[in-house]
Amino acid sequence: MEAVVVPGNDEPAHKQVESIEYRARQLALKTPEGLLAFGFGSGLLSKAPGTMGTLAAVPVAVFLAYFDLNGFWFLVLTFLLGIWVCGRVSTMLGVEDYGGIVWDEMVAYWLVVAFVPFHWAWFLAAFVIFRAFDILKPWPISLLDESVHGGLGIMLDDLLAAVYTILILSFVEMTMFGA
Repeated sequence: MEAVVVPGNDEPAHKQVESIEYRARQLALKTPEGLLAFGFGSGLLSKAPGTMGTLAAVPVAVFLAYFDLNGFWFLVLTFLLGIWVCGRVSTMLGVEDYGGIVWDEMVAYWLVVAFVPFHWAWFLAAFVIFRAFDILKPWPISLLDESVHGGLGIMLDDLLAAVYTILILSFVEMTMFGA
């Protein structure tokens, strides 16, 4: 994990990272907004927290798709909730877009799978392509990531990565199946 220096904190950077990780664990385990922001704990894993958060979204996505609950209002509400939750937890941590905050990845993945057939291969393709866009952040995702801050900024770059993923998977589906 890269060292994140909190402004106004005179501790060495490595001590700040430890205290941020400790505060993140406390928020995730003791507050409802922390539990959501850290993807039910999946964002606390130190290696690839965004990927772990997206992975944690998969069983929820399967449940939602199976029972046809992944509708418009569910996605709008989880996105709006994410703006508040991610912004609040970022502020509580004192770190802008802390890597362990993964609610944005989860909501974006749920959006993608709402547009693909209910099949493991499509869900896997959605996972891989979405993670690639989220990690690589091609333009204008990178522009949004740099210029929009707070909870909206945290949610928005992943929303755009989801849109890119949906466009690619829709093209693949139309090309392969003429749908």
